Amino acid sequence: MLRSRHTIPLIILTIVIGGLTAATAVLIDWIPIQAAEQAERVDSLMWFVVWASVAIFTLVTVVLIYSAWRFRAAPGDESDGPPVHGNTKLEIVWTLVPTVLLAVMAVWAYLVLSDNEALAQDRLVVDVTAEQFAWSFAYPGGEVGSGDLRVPVGRQVELRMRSKDVIHNFYVVEFRVKQDVVPGITTRVVFDPNRVGTYQVICAELCGVGHAIMRTRVVVMEPDDYEDWLADAETQVADQASPAPAPGTTEPAQP
Repeated sequence: MLRSRHTIPLIILTIVIGGLTAATAVLIDWIPIQAAEQAERVDSLMWFVVWASVAIFTLVTVVLIYSAWRFRAAPGDESDGPPVHGNTKLEIVWTLVPTVLLAVMAVWAYLVLSDNEALAQDRLVVDVTAEQFAWSFAYPGGEVGSGDLRVPVGRQVELRMRSKDVIHNFYVVEFRVKQDVVPGITTRVVFDPNRVGTYQVICAELCGVGHAIMRTRVVVMEPDDYEDWLADAETQVADQASPAPAPGTTEPAQP
């Protein structure tokens, strides 16, 4: 009878609090779409952490609420509570469980990071320059540059990033990749875009008064469209580099 007197309210509280917490985690659209292979790996680890947190939060909250209600002192009772030595088995359990969870997350995070940063031989390497408060991108060969990042879908991209002034941070939430851009050194970030679309590049490091507007786009294109864009850009660069004819001269007539 004593056990059932505690068990039934605890079960009811667990269902209510656990259900509300799980609904909050599932029904709210917390994260955007996955647009890179790295995103799926990161999200899998994140959801493991979320569900572990849901379970721990539910357990702690249920015990806290039930204890505050069931074992509250009577009005006017200012006496000390009974001396309690503790429960050695319980203390061992709540030490081992977090230790195991942390070990699992550490190993899992290492594997995710290793997979996310593994380099492909045919990757596209783009040089990135960050400065207050703009991004610029230079493509292989160094002749073509742009203010937004354009990459082909289905091909790995490596960004080699430098800063002209202060610390910036390259962040595309749909790719789940994020990396500081630090003056004096070259930092790198790798992603494998797998969804055609336009996504926002955000500077996620406070870099000055214009930090909020230091944004640009990454345009993920079909491979043929990317090659056409790159060819057109190279043609425009070549035309601009061609010397203009001297004043008073004409082009030779074609036979």
